[in-house]
Amino acid sequence: MQPYLELSAIAQAALELPKSMQEKGMEIRVLMPRYGCINERRHRLHEVVRLSGINIVIGDSDNPLIIKVASLPSAKMQVYFLDNEDYFQRKCALRDEKDNFFDDNYERMIFFNKGVLETVQKLGWAPDIIHCSGWMSSLIPLYVKKYYRHTAVFKESKVIFTAYENQFNETFPADFMEKALMEDVQPEDLAPFAGLDDAALNLGGIAYADAVVLANDQVNQAVKDAAHLAEKPLLNGHNADALAETHFEFYQKILAAQAALV
Repeated sequence: MQPYLELSAIAQAALELPKSMQEKGMEIRVLMPRYGCINERRHRLHEVVRLSGINIVIGDSDNPLIIKVASLPSAKMQVYFLDNEDYFQRKCALRDEKDNFFDDNYERMIFFNKGVLETVQKLGWAPDIIHCSGWMSSLIPLYVKKYYRHTAVFKESKVIFTAYENQFNETFPADFMEKALMEDVQPEDLAPFAGLDDAALNLGGIAYADAVVLANDQVNQAVKDAAHLAEKPLLNGHNADALAETHFEFYQKILAAQAALV
């Protein structure tokens, strides 16, 4: 999210969309990884002590979750940063100084996805909509549907997944499929992710989301096809100039459908 990370289409949308939704009266929380390249002093991040004490299990390891927060001055919006000494202290986001994809990016992703849901649950803040942006958040729809569906915080939540064009060309290690498991998540539930690449992660996000956004025309064709075949509310979010209006209408459509079921 801008201004915390370098300019990109995702970082721009991650700023403009929640900012505009808050201006329309929605109550927003943004959660993102606290990559080591984010300047804590400049952006005035500080640790939220009352949220401490959460451990995230990945395989056989227990990983402490540190939660920091900053206020986005231009929007008076709270941004929560999920941190861990082993996963997010390095001074680069997803690639090292030689442009090598970090070997543990898949573990960092799992940590972030589990950490997001544990953080929101500890906040005691029940979201009507959880909007996941791209591959880094693609396990969240699965976890909400399988593990968190009976919790008071998430039982009414609807999950939207936005698919972007390929962000990396590497393949995750095979043990991603094992390490992504958690209680109530079975190996067969991870079948949509089996390709272990960027497209597969988007396919997994689409499979378990309640609604889907295709960010632009550059989205992988297999991902586009899956989104159209999913028989779920679908938004082609190609028009950057109308980003706020199209998404606001999309949110209202999903919330109205949920209200009709109650």
